[in-house]
Amino acid sequence: MSALHADYYADQLVQHETVLEQNECIAEATYRLRVSAPALASIAVPGQFVMIRLAGVDAPLIGRALAIWDVLPGEDGKPKYIDLIYLKKGSFTTACAESPLGTKVSLWGPLGNGFSARPCDRLIMAVGGIGQTPMLLLGREAIGSQSFGRPNGWANQVELIYGARRESLLAGVPDFRQAGFDVQLCTDDGSTGRQALVPDVLAARLDELDDASAVRVVTCGPEIMMEKVADACRKRGVDCQVSMETPMACGIGICFSCVAKVKQDDGEWDYKRTCVEGPIFDADKIVW
Repeated sequence: MSALHADYYADQLVQHETVLEQNECIAEATYRLRVSAPALASIAVPGQFVMIRLAGVDAPLIGRALAIWDVLPGEDGKPKYIDLIYLKKGSFTTACAESPLGTKVSLWGPLGNGFSARPCDRLIMAVGGIGQTPMLLLGREAIGSQSFGRPNGWANQVELIYGARRESLLAGVPDFRQAGFDVQLCTDDGSTGRQALVPDVLAARLDELDDASAVRVVTCGPEIMMEKVADACRKRGVDCQVSMETPMACGIGICFSCVAKVKQDDGEWDYKRTCVEGPIFDADKIVW
């Protein structure tokens, strides 16, 4: 295997020993937590993630990867807090959901490559399940309402297509609407929005547009959903990036537990670590 390119090193990460300042349920089995992590918040870009664990707890021992949902300023206006959204499901997230404010946590990041800031006329974010978590910051950057130390305001319009099994599982929708995005919701059971699947809604939306070449799509969620989103974009010649949700153990490229098959320039594929060479990849490079 060739040497890992320097761009993928995790040598910019910072570690914080901090406490839970907010930890609230915002949807069915879905929580948003807030921690003070100024050194991390000041260098994060949309699409990156952190590893987090409950400090001084042996089970679970390793951290969990969570996408950065929001970056908020302190009293001096500089980035200070980060918000993370998680689904109460496994041992860590269950313990975290039951932890009171003031609970000590350890987190390190920012990790991963983040989304690219490619200019487009219209950015469409197609997400499902808990895949909305990396999108709020990207959309704000795209329309120019938030900056992350790189060019912003690179899209004229931002749309969100967000799907879940039922209405009660949709989390963070008010934040997307407050940010000024056009929001389309869909549910498997029709309890809100359209009774449809995200890839089908996206395909219909792309077919409505006069110039699909001016559109950029980003997607995150269940792998089968992202594969179908990628296929819809490929058929229409639309630029698409995916945020892979491969389970991670270390988050810094050591354990090789989070690999994905990625096409190379020679047409062959190789395993790439989603924690350091991702989690963002061009959709046409993924071997699904």
